[in-house]
Amino acid sequence: MDKASPIGTLDGRSIRGKWAGRWIWAAVIQGAIVTIITILIAQPLSFFNIEPYFAPAMVIAAGGGGTWLFTGYILYLVVGVVGVAVTAIFYFYIEGVEGKVYHGLMNYLAWGHYILMNVGVASSMILMMYGGYLAGWAGAAVSSGGLGYTDYQIHVNYLSHFEDPIGALVLIAALGAILGGVGYVLSVRRKA
Repeated sequence: MDKASPIGTLDGRSIRGKWAGRWIWAAVIQGAIVTIITILIAQPLSFFNIEPYFAPAMVIAAGGGGTWLFTGYILYLVVGVVGVAVTAIFYFYIEGVEGKVYHGLMNYLAWGHYILMNVGVASSMILMMYGGYLAGWAGAAVSSGGLGYTDYQIHVNYLSHFEDPIGALVLIAALGAILGGVGYVLSVRRKA
């Protein structure tokens, strides 16, 4: 059986937990990734010798397929960073407050939740941002360095290739959340 390390005290008793810490670290890593993406979106990419009309901020401003980039970014912030951090609170409650350490089946469910949700959310949203960037670039005017594609051409040549992989990765994230929910219910119902 895994021993959880003390993470603090509550009413004079030691609080132990391992999953809350794992989720907090996942939120920190997701936050670092989204920070890098924020810098790339917010700053001109001139330090990479990329012409200004390829800057992601201009792709977002152009609308159309480029809105996938913005949508993926916002969803990554909300689900990948904030959602992951909030999930740590659930694990803290079970382990730290209720004193019900995850082991056996619940531990496997928690690992499934941790891996599938983090991989699914990060991969799907990064793929959505990349597809949106390519679509925005393809829709930009030729005089600005884009391809001048119509919405139909953008969908056929770019976005349609991203739909199934993004959908599959979102399902992977959802499966992780379901496993976590099952583990949560089983843990809450068991005696400390």
